Amino acid sequence: MKRIKFLQSSIAFLGGGFLLSSFKMKDVQGVFIENSPFSLPSLPYAFDALEPHIDRMTMEIHHDRHHKAYVDNLNKAVLGSPAASLSLEELLGQMSKQPAVIRNNGGGHWNHSFFWQLLSPAKGLQASASLLAQINKDFGSLENMKVEFNKAATTRFGSGWAWLLWSDGKLVISSTANQDNPLMDVAEVKGTPILALDVWEHAYYLKYQNKRADYIAAFWNVVNWDFVSQQFDKLKK
Repeated sequence: MKRIKFLQSSIAFLGGGFLLSSFKMKDVQGVFIENSPFSLPSLPYAFDALEPHIDRMTMEIHHDRHHKAYVDNLNKAVLGSPAASLSLEELLGQMSKQPAVIRNNGGGHWNHSFFWQLLSPAKGLQASASLLAQINKDFGSLENMKVEFNKAATTRFGSGWAWLLWSDGKLVISSTANQDNPLMDVAEVKGTPILALDVWEHAYYLKYQNKRADYIAAFWNVVNWDFVSQQFDKLKK
Protein backbone atom coordinates (compact mmCIF):
# COMPACT_ATOMS: atom_id res chain seq x y z
CA MET A 1 0.00 0.00 0.00
CA LYS A 2 2.84 2.40 0.84
CA ARG A 3 4.42 1.69 -2.57
CA ILE A 4 1.17 2.47 -4.40
CA LYS A 5 0.72 5.70 -2.47
CA PHE A 6 4.29 6.68 -3.29
CA LEU A 7 3.67 6.10 -6.98
CA GLN A 8 0.42 8.07 -6.84
CA SER A 9 2.12 11.00 -5.14
CA SER A 10 4.94 10.86 -7.69
CA ILE A 11 2.44 11.03 -10.56
CA ALA A 12 0.64 13.95 -8.91
CA PHE A 13 3.94 15.76 -8.45
CA LEU A 14 4.83 15.29 -12.09
CA GLY A 15 1.38 16.34 -13.22
CA GLY A 16 1.82 19.59 -11.34
CA GLY A 17 4.32 20.92 -13.83
CA PHE A 18 7.56 19.16 -12.95
CA LEU A 19 7.51 16.45 -15.62
CA LEU A 20 11.05 15.23 -16.25
CA SER A 21 12.00 14.72 -19.86
CA SER A 22 13.27 11.15 -19.36
CA PHE A 23 11.35 10.01 -16.25
CA LYS A 24 10.59 6.31 -15.95
CA MET A 25 8.85 4.43 -13.18
CA LYS A 26 7.80 0.83 -12.52
CA ASP A 27 4.20 -0.19 -12.12
CA VAL A 28 3.19 -2.71 -9.43
CA GLN A 29 4.15 -5.62 -11.74
CA GLY A 30 7.64 -4.21 -12.20
CA VAL A 31 7.13 -3.25 -15.88
CA PHE A 32 8.73 -0.02 -16.99
CA ILE A 33 6.27 2.66 -18.06
CA GLU A 34 7.59 5.36 -20.32
CA ASN A 35 5.75 8.49 -19.20
CA SER A 36 7.93 10.77 -21.26
CA PRO A 37 8.32 9.62 -24.87
CA PHE A 38 10.63 12.51 -25.72
CA SER A 39 13.91 13.34 -23.98
CA LEU A 40 16.50 16.10 -24.01
CA PRO A 41 19.66 15.05 -25.88
CA SER A 42 23.02 15.97 -24.41
CA LEU A 43 25.21 18.47 -26.19
CA PRO A 44 28.02 16.72 -28.10
CA TYR A 45 30.53 19.28 -26.74
CA ALA A 46 31.06 21.52 -23.71
CA PHE A 47 29.02 24.70 -23.27
CA ASP A 48 32.11 26.84 -23.88
CA ALA A 49 33.47 24.78 -26.80
CA LEU A 50 32.16 27.16 -29.47
CA GLU A 51 33.68 30.32 -28.02
CA PRO A 52 34.38 33.00 -29.06
CA HIS A 53 31.74 32.60 -31.76
CA ILE A 54 28.93 31.40 -29.50
CA ASP A 55 29.42 32.04 -25.80
CA ARG A 56 29.11 29.60 -22.92
CA MET A 57 26.18 31.29 -21.18
CA THR A 58 24.11 31.38 -24.36
CA MET A 59 24.72 27.68 -25.00
CA GLU A 60 23.87 26.73 -21.43
CA ILE A 61 20.64 28.71 -21.36
CA HIS A 62 19.71 27.71 -24.91
CA HIS A 63 20.12 23.99 -24.23
CA ASP A 64 19.28 23.56 -20.55
CA ARG A 65 16.35 25.97 -20.41
CA HIS A 66 14.91 26.68 -23.84
CA HIS A 67 15.32 23.23 -25.40
CA LYS A 68 14.39 21.49 -22.16
CA ALA A 69 11.20 23.55 -21.98
CA TYR A 70 10.21 22.40 -25.47
CA VAL A 71 10.78 18.77 -24.48
CA ASP A 72 8.88 19.06 -21.20
CA ASN A 73 5.97 20.91 -22.77
CA LEU A 74 5.78 18.42 -25.63
CA ASN A 75 5.65 15.51 -23.21
CA LYS A 76 2.85 17.19 -21.29
CA ALA A 77 0.96 17.94 -24.50
CA VAL A 78 1.00 14.37 -25.82
CA LEU A 79 0.36 12.67 -22.48
CA GLY A 80 -2.67 10.37 -22.79
CA SER A 81 -3.21 11.14 -26.47
CA PRO A 82 -2.54 9.10 -29.64
CA ALA A 83 0.35 11.48 -30.38
CA ALA A 84 2.30 9.88 -27.51
CA SER A 85 2.81 6.76 -29.62
CA LEU A 86 4.21 8.63 -32.62
CA SER A 87 7.85 9.34 -33.32
CA LEU A 88 8.91 12.97 -33.57
CA GLU A 89 9.28 12.63 -37.34
CA GLU A 90 5.79 11.14 -37.61
CA LEU A 91 4.41 14.08 -35.65
CA LEU A 92 6.13 16.55 -37.97
CA GLY A 93 4.51 14.89 -40.96
CA GLN A 94 1.02 15.50 -39.61
CA MET A 95 1.36 18.82 -37.83
CA SER A 96 -1.69 20.16 -39.68
CA LYS A 97 -3.73 17.77 -37.52
CA GLN A 98 -2.07 18.69 -34.23
CA PRO A 99 -2.81 21.53 -31.81
CA ALA A 100 -0.51 24.54 -31.68
CA VAL A 101 1.16 23.37 -28.47
CA ILE A 102 2.42 20.21 -30.20
CA ARG A 103 3.40 22.09 -33.34
CA ASN A 104 5.41 24.67 -31.42
CA ASN A 105 7.09 22.34 -28.96
CA GLY A 106 7.49 19.39 -31.33
CA GLY A 107 9.14 21.67 -33.84
CA GLY A 108 11.28 23.24 -31.15
CA HIS A 109 12.48 19.83 -29.98
CA TRP A 110 13.35 18.55 -33.46
CA ASN A 111 14.94 21.80 -34.62
CA HIS A 112 17.22 22.10 -31.61
CA SER A 113 18.17 18.40 -31.56
CA PHE A 114 19.27 18.85 -35.18
CA PHE A 115 20.94 22.22 -34.58
CA TRP A 116 23.30 20.99 -31.85
CA GLN A 117 24.75 18.43 -34.26
CA LEU A 118 25.34 21.10 -36.90
CA LEU A 119 27.83 22.91 -34.65
CA SER A 120 31.39 21.86 -33.88
CA PRO A 121 34.47 23.36 -32.23
CA ALA A 122 36.72 21.46 -34.66
CA LYS A 123 38.87 23.57 -36.95
CA GLY A 124 39.27 23.19 -40.68
CA LEU A 125 36.12 21.18 -41.43
CA GLN A 126 35.01 21.35 -45.05
CA ALA A 127 32.07 20.20 -47.13
CA SER A 128 32.58 16.82 -48.80
CA ALA A 129 33.40 16.71 -52.50
CA SER A 130 29.90 15.43 -53.32
CA LEU A 131 28.18 18.14 -51.29
CA LEU A 132 30.41 20.86 -52.70
CA ALA A 133 29.69 19.66 -56.23
CA GLN A 134 25.96 19.88 -55.58
CA ILE A 135 26.31 23.33 -54.04
CA ASN A 136 28.26 24.51 -57.08
CA LYS A 137 25.60 23.05 -59.35
CA ASP A 138 22.66 24.65 -57.52
CA PHE A 139 24.19 27.95 -56.37
CA GLY A 140 27.28 28.51 -58.49
CA SER A 141 29.66 28.40 -55.52
CA LEU A 142 29.85 27.87 -51.78
CA GLU A 143 30.14 31.61 -51.26
CA ASN A 144 26.97 32.22 -53.29
CA MET A 145 25.14 29.65 -51.18
CA LYS A 146 26.29 31.39 -48.00
CA VAL A 147 25.08 34.74 -49.33
CA GLU A 148 21.61 33.33 -50.03
CA PHE A 149 21.50 31.50 -46.70
CA ASN A 150 22.57 34.64 -44.84
CA LYS A 151 19.85 36.60 -46.61
CA ALA A 152 17.19 34.06 -45.56
CA ALA A 153 18.44 34.20 -41.96
CA THR A 154 18.68 37.99 -41.89
CA THR A 155 15.31 38.72 -43.47
CA ARG A 156 13.30 36.22 -41.41
CA PHE A 157 11.10 38.66 -39.51
CA GLY A 158 10.89 37.97 -35.81
CA SER A 159 11.77 34.49 -34.60
CA GLY A 160 12.47 31.52 -36.84
CA TRP A 161 15.02 29.46 -38.73
CA ALA A 162 17.00 29.46 -41.97
CA TRP A 163 17.44 26.16 -43.82
CA LEU A 164 19.52 24.49 -46.50
CA LEU A 165 17.47 21.50 -47.61
CA TRP A 166 17.22 18.78 -50.20
CA SER A 167 14.00 19.21 -52.15
CA ASP A 168 12.96 17.63 -55.46
CA GLY A 169 16.48 16.58 -56.36
CA LYS A 170 18.29 19.82 -55.59
CA LEU A 171 19.51 21.99 -52.74
CA VAL A 172 17.32 24.97 -51.88
CA ILE A 173 17.26 27.61 -49.16
CA SER A 174 14.21 28.59 -47.17
CA SER A 175 13.21 30.04 -43.84
CA THR A 176 10.39 29.27 -41.44
CA ALA A 177 8.70 31.18 -38.66
CA ASN A 178 8.81 30.23 -35.00
CA GLN A 179 9.66 26.52 -34.61
CA ASP A 180 8.33 25.29 -37.96
CA ASN A 181 10.62 23.32 -40.26
CA PRO A 182 10.60 21.93 -43.83
CA LEU A 183 9.63 18.43 -42.64
CA MET A 184 6.22 19.62 -41.50
CA ASP A 185 3.24 19.12 -43.77
CA VAL A 186 2.40 22.79 -43.17
CA ALA A 187 5.72 24.08 -44.54
CA GLU A 188 5.62 26.32 -47.61
CA VAL A 189 8.86 24.78 -48.87
CA LYS A 190 9.08 21.08 -48.02
CA GLY A 191 12.22 18.99 -48.00
CA THR A 192 14.87 17.39 -45.81
CA PRO A 193 17.18 19.82 -43.99
CA ILE A 194 20.93 19.34 -44.04
CA LEU A 195 21.87 22.71 -42.48
CA ALA A 196 19.97 25.13 -40.25
CA LEU A 197 20.42 28.28 -38.20
CA ASP A 198 18.32 29.34 -35.24
CA VAL A 199 17.60 33.07 -35.47
CA TRP A 200 15.48 33.37 -32.34
CA GLU A 201 16.95 36.13 -30.19
CA HIS A 202 17.69 33.71 -27.35
CA ALA A 203 20.23 32.05 -29.67
CA TYR A 204 22.44 35.14 -29.87
CA TYR A 205 21.25 38.14 -27.85
CA LEU A 206 23.56 37.79 -24.84
CA LYS A 207 26.63 38.17 -27.06
CA TYR A 208 25.42 39.97 -30.17
CA GLN A 209 22.43 41.96 -28.85
CA ASN A 210 20.44 43.14 -31.88
CA LYS A 211 23.27 42.43 -34.34
CA ARG A 212 21.82 39.33 -35.94
CA ALA A 213 24.06 39.73 -38.98
CA ASP A 214 27.18 39.41 -36.80
CA TYR A 215 25.81 36.21 -35.25
CA ILE A 216 25.08 34.79 -38.70
CA ALA A 217 28.62 35.58 -39.85
CA ALA A 218 30.06 33.92 -36.73
CA PHE A 219 27.96 30.80 -37.33
CA TRP A 220 30.05 29.81 -40.37
CA ASN A 221 33.08 29.43 -38.09
CA VAL A 222 31.45 26.58 -36.16
CA VAL A 223 29.52 24.68 -38.83
CA ASN A 224 30.03 20.93 -38.56
CA TRP A 225 30.59 20.27 -42.25
CA ASP A 226 31.25 16.60 -41.53
CA PHE A 227 27.73 16.17 -40.20
CA VAL A 228 26.17 18.31 -42.95
CA SER A 229 27.98 16.26 -45.59
CA GLN A 230 26.84 13.01 -43.99
CA GLN A 231 23.22 14.15 -44.09
CA PHE A 232 23.56 15.05 -47.75
CA ASP A 233 25.28 11.80 -48.69
CA LYS A 234 22.46 9.81 -47.08
CA LEU A 235 19.93 11.62 -49.24
CA LYS A 236 21.91 11.13 -52.43
CA LYS A 237 22.17 7.34 -52.04
